[in-house]
Amino acid sequence: MELKNNSGEDSLKEFRHFGQQIVETASLFYSRGWLFGTSGNLSAVINESPLRIAITGSGLHKGKLDLSGLIVIDGEGSVISGDRKVSSEADLHIAVIKHMHAGSVFHTHSVWSTMLSRRYLKDGGIVLHGYEMLKGLDNVRTHDHSEWIPVIENSQDMKTLSVRVTGLLKEHPEIHGFMLSGHGLYTWGKTPAEAERHVEVIEFLLEVHGRTLAGTGNIS
Repeated sequence: MELKNNSGEDSLKEFRHFGQQIVETASLFYSRGWLFGTSGNLSAVINESPLRIAITGSGLHKGKLDLSGLIVIDGEGSVISGDRKVSSEADLHIAVIKHMHAGSVFHTHSVWSTMLSRRYLKDGGIVLHGYEMLKGLDNVRTHDHSEWIPVIENSQDMKTLSVRVTGLLKEHPEIHGFMLSGHGLYTWGKTPAEAERHVEVIEFLLEVHGRTLAGTGNIS
Protein backbone atom coordinates (compact mmCIF):
# COMPACT_ATOMS: atom_id res chain seq x y z
CA MET A 1 0.00 0.00 0.00
CA GLU A 2 1.32 3.42 -0.95
CA LEU A 3 0.61 6.18 1.57
CA LYS A 4 0.56 9.51 -0.19
CA ASN A 5 1.34 11.94 2.59
CA ASN A 6 4.32 13.67 4.11
CA SER A 7 5.06 10.93 6.63
CA GLY A 8 6.46 8.53 4.02
CA GLU A 9 7.95 5.30 5.32
CA ASP A 10 6.93 6.01 8.90
CA SER A 11 3.25 6.13 7.89
CA LEU A 12 3.57 2.85 6.02
CA LYS A 13 5.18 1.27 9.08
CA GLU A 14 2.38 2.57 11.31
CA PHE A 15 -0.23 1.33 8.85
CA ARG A 16 1.23 -2.16 8.85
CA HIS A 17 1.53 -2.18 12.65
CA PHE A 18 -2.02 -1.06 13.39
CA GLY A 19 -3.45 -2.77 10.33
CA GLN A 20 -2.19 -6.15 11.51
CA GLN A 21 -3.81 -5.55 14.90
CA ILE A 22 -7.11 -4.81 13.14
CA VAL A 23 -6.85 -7.95 11.03
CA GLU A 24 -6.15 -10.13 14.06
CA THR A 25 -8.91 -8.51 16.10
CA ALA A 26 -11.42 -8.91 13.28
CA SER A 27 -10.62 -12.62 13.09
CA LEU A 28 -11.01 -12.96 16.86
CA PHE A 29 -14.35 -11.14 16.86
CA TYR A 30 -15.58 -13.31 14.01
CA SER A 31 -14.67 -16.44 15.96
CA ARG A 32 -16.56 -15.08 18.98
CA GLY A 33 -19.70 -14.48 16.92
CA TRP A 34 -19.54 -10.70 17.10
CA LEU A 35 -18.97 -10.08 13.37
CA PHE A 36 -21.04 -12.11 10.93
CA GLY A 37 -20.89 -11.90 7.15
CA THR A 38 -19.66 -8.48 6.08
CA SER A 39 -20.90 -6.70 9.21
CA GLY A 40 -18.89 -4.39 11.43
CA ASN A 41 -16.03 -1.96 11.03
CA LEU A 42 -12.71 -1.61 12.84
CA SER A 43 -10.41 1.39 12.78
CA ALA A 44 -7.22 2.74 14.32
CA VAL A 45 -5.53 6.13 14.16
CA ILE A 46 -2.13 5.83 12.47
CA ASN A 47 -1.33 9.57 12.48
CA GLU A 48 -2.86 12.33 14.57
CA SER A 49 -1.86 15.42 12.60
CA PRO A 50 -2.87 15.34 9.89
CA LEU A 51 -5.45 12.78 10.96
CA ARG A 52 -5.03 9.45 9.19
CA ILE A 53 -7.16 6.44 10.05
CA ALA A 54 -6.73 2.82 8.99
CA ILE A 55 -10.19 1.26 8.64
CA THR A 56 -11.72 -1.87 7.18
CA GLY A 57 -13.11 -1.46 3.69
CA SER A 58 -16.81 -1.83 2.94
CA GLY A 59 -18.42 -5.18 2.23
CA LEU A 60 -15.62 -7.47 3.41
CA HIS A 61 -15.85 -10.68 5.42
CA LYS A 62 -14.09 -9.83 8.69
CA GLY A 63 -13.11 -13.44 9.37
CA LYS A 64 -11.09 -13.56 6.12
CA LEU A 65 -9.48 -10.14 6.28
CA ASP A 66 -5.91 -9.22 5.39
CA LEU A 67 -4.09 -5.90 4.99
CA SER A 68 -5.40 -5.49 1.44
CA GLY A 69 -8.88 -5.13 2.93
CA LEU A 70 -7.93 -1.96 4.79
CA ILE A 71 -7.84 1.61 3.55
CA VAL A 72 -6.52 4.86 4.97
CA ILE A 73 -8.85 7.85 5.25
CA ASP A 74 -8.41 11.42 6.43
CA GLY A 75 -10.46 13.35 8.97
CA GLU A 76 -13.17 14.05 6.41
CA GLY A 77 -13.57 10.44 5.35
CA SER A 78 -11.77 10.77 2.03
CA VAL A 79 -9.64 7.81 0.95
CA ILE A 80 -5.93 8.58 1.12
CA SER A 81 -4.69 5.12 0.27
CA GLY A 82 -6.07 1.71 -0.67
CA ASP A 83 -8.42 0.45 -3.34
CA ARG A 84 -11.38 -0.70 -1.26
CA LYS A 85 -14.59 1.26 -0.96
CA VAL A 86 -14.93 3.31 2.20
CA SER A 87 -17.87 2.37 4.41
CA SER A 88 -20.48 5.05 5.00
CA GLU A 89 -20.10 4.23 8.69
CA ALA A 90 -16.61 5.72 8.63
CA ASP A 91 -18.31 9.00 9.53
CA LEU A 92 -19.24 7.54 12.91
CA HIS A 93 -15.68 6.37 13.53
CA ILE A 94 -14.41 9.87 12.75
CA ALA A 95 -16.95 11.43 15.12
CA VAL A 96 -15.84 9.16 17.96
CA ILE A 97 -12.14 9.67 17.25
CA LYS A 98 -12.47 13.45 17.20
CA HIS A 99 -14.75 13.90 20.20
CA MET A 100 -13.54 11.09 22.48
CA HIS A 101 -9.86 11.44 21.53
CA ALA A 102 -9.93 7.74 20.71
CA GLY A 103 -7.06 5.89 19.11
CA SER A 104 -9.24 3.02 17.93
CA VAL A 105 -12.97 2.41 17.29
CA PHE A 106 -14.59 -1.02 16.96
CA HIS A 107 -18.13 -1.67 15.74
CA THR A 108 -19.56 -5.17 16.31
CA HIS A 109 -22.81 -6.89 15.29
CA SER A 110 -23.44 -9.47 17.99
CA VAL A 111 -26.76 -11.19 18.57
CA TRP A 112 -27.16 -9.67 22.02
CA SER A 113 -26.30 -6.09 21.07
CA THR A 114 -28.73 -6.34 18.15
CA MET A 115 -31.58 -7.67 20.29
CA LEU A 116 -31.04 -5.41 23.31
CA SER A 117 -30.55 -2.29 21.20
CA ARG A 118 -34.06 -2.82 19.81
CA ARG A 119 -35.56 -3.56 23.21
CA TYR A 120 -34.06 -0.49 24.90
CA LEU A 121 -34.48 2.04 22.10
CA LYS A 122 -37.62 3.47 23.68
CA ASP A 123 -35.72 3.94 26.96
CA GLY A 124 -32.85 5.71 25.24
CA GLY A 125 -30.33 3.19 26.49
CA ILE A 126 -29.47 0.49 29.00
CA VAL A 127 -27.89 0.70 32.47
CA LEU A 128 -25.46 -2.02 33.50
CA HIS A 129 -24.79 -2.02 37.25
CA GLY A 130 -23.23 -4.19 39.93
CA TYR A 131 -21.03 -6.43 37.78
CA GLU A 132 -17.37 -7.06 38.58
CA MET A 133 -16.65 -7.09 34.83
CA LEU A 134 -17.40 -3.34 34.71
CA LYS A 135 -13.89 -2.81 36.14
CA GLY A 136 -12.53 -3.77 32.74
CA LEU A 137 -13.70 -0.41 31.41
CA ASP A 138 -11.26 2.49 31.45
CA ASN A 139 -11.36 4.50 34.70
CA VAL A 140 -13.94 2.22 36.36
CA ARG A 141 -12.68 1.07 39.75
CA THR A 142 -15.64 -0.69 41.37
CA HIS A 143 -18.41 -3.16 40.58
CA ASP A 144 -20.77 -0.58 42.11
CA HIS A 145 -20.50 1.45 38.91
CA SER A 146 -23.49 2.19 36.68
CA GLU A 147 -22.56 2.18 33.01
CA TRP A 148 -24.99 3.94 30.69
CA ILE A 149 -24.97 2.61 27.13
CA PRO A 150 -27.15 4.89 25.01
CA VAL A 151 -29.20 3.52 22.12
CA ILE A 152 -29.70 5.68 19.03
CA GLU A 153 -32.26 4.93 16.34
CA ASN A 154 -30.52 3.56 13.27
CA SER A 155 -30.51 5.42 9.95
CA GLN A 156 -29.04 4.94 6.49
CA ASP A 157 -28.23 8.68 6.45
CA MET A 158 -24.80 8.48 8.05
CA LYS A 159 -24.11 12.21 7.83
CA THR A 160 -27.19 12.96 9.92
CA LEU A 161 -26.45 10.02 12.21
CA SER A 162 -22.88 11.23 12.79
CA VAL A 163 -24.26 14.61 13.89
CA ARG A 164 -26.53 12.83 16.38
CA VAL A 165 -23.61 10.74 17.63
CA THR A 166 -21.49 13.86 18.04
CA GLY A 167 -24.23 15.45 20.13
CA LEU A 168 -24.48 12.33 22.26
CA LEU A 169 -20.73 12.24 22.89
CA LYS A 170 -20.67 15.90 23.86
CA GLU A 171 -23.54 15.35 26.29
CA HIS A 172 -22.14 12.12 27.76
CA PRO A 173 -18.32 12.23 27.61
CA GLU A 174 -18.16 9.58 30.36
CA ILE A 175 -19.59 6.73 28.29
CA HIS A 176 -17.55 3.87 26.85
CA GLY A 177 -19.88 2.92 24.03
CA PHE A 178 -23.27 3.25 22.39
CA MET A 179 -25.56 1.11 20.28
CA LEU A 180 -27.54 1.70 17.12
CA SER A 181 -30.96 0.12 17.26
CA GLY A 182 -31.03 -3.24 15.52
CA HIS A 183 -27.49 -2.61 14.35
CA GLY A 184 -24.93 -3.21 17.08
CA LEU A 185 -22.30 -1.78 19.38
CA TYR A 186 -19.71 0.97 18.95
CA THR A 187 -16.94 1.25 21.52
CA TRP A 188 -13.43 2.67 21.54
CA GLY A 189 -10.17 3.04 23.40
CA LYS A 190 -6.89 4.91 23.48
CA THR A 191 -5.34 1.93 21.69
CA PRO A 192 -6.65 -1.06 19.70
CA ALA A 193 -5.90 -3.26 22.73
CA GLU A 194 -8.06 -1.08 24.97
CA ALA A 195 -10.86 -0.96 22.41
CA GLU A 196 -10.71 -4.76 22.12
CA ARG A 197 -10.98 -5.07 25.90
CA HIS A 198 -13.98 -2.75 25.94
CA VAL A 199 -15.71 -4.85 23.29
CA GLU A 200 -15.12 -8.00 25.34
CA VAL A 201 -16.36 -6.39 28.55
CA ILE A 202 -19.47 -4.80 27.07
CA GLU A 203 -20.41 -7.82 24.94
CA PHE A 204 -20.08 -10.02 28.04
CA LEU A 205 -22.29 -7.70 30.08
CA LEU A 206 -24.89 -7.43 27.32
CA GLU A 207 -25.09 -11.21 27.09
CA VAL A 208 -25.43 -11.55 30.88
CA HIS A 209 -28.17 -8.93 30.90
CA GLY A 210 -29.93 -10.50 27.92
CA ARG A 211 -29.82 -14.02 29.36
CA THR A 212 -31.13 -12.68 32.67
CA LEU A 213 -34.08 -11.07 30.88
CA ALA A 214 -34.70 -14.23 28.90
CA GLY A 215 -34.81 -16.19 32.14
CA THR A 216 -37.64 -13.97 33.35
CA GLY A 217 -39.45 -14.09 30.00
CA ASN A 218 -38.93 -10.34 29.57
CA ILE A 219 -36.58 -10.20 26.57
CA SER A 220 -39.06 -9.02 23.93
